[in-house]
Amino acid sequence: MEHESDIIDARGLRCPLPVLRLRKALLQVAPGGEVRLWADDPIAVIDIPHFCAEESHELRETQSEGDATLYVVRRG
Repeated sequence: MEHESDIIDARGLRCPLPVLRLRKALLQVAPGGEVRLWADDPIAVIDIPHFCAEESHELRETQSEGDATLYVVRRG
């Protein structure tokens, strides 16, 4: 996978699926690689930062657009 262009569309998925998709994608990139995830699950704003902290990944950016949020995560 090219870490610069990894984008996961988890819109429409509910907890815990966005985090599970993010975890799977991060396992496929080298440490330091980035994954971008779109999610519209209201719980994702809690789950994704918590997952990143627990797994030593860096939540680099969040960007809201309409009902969805883009999370940019760097693999730890």
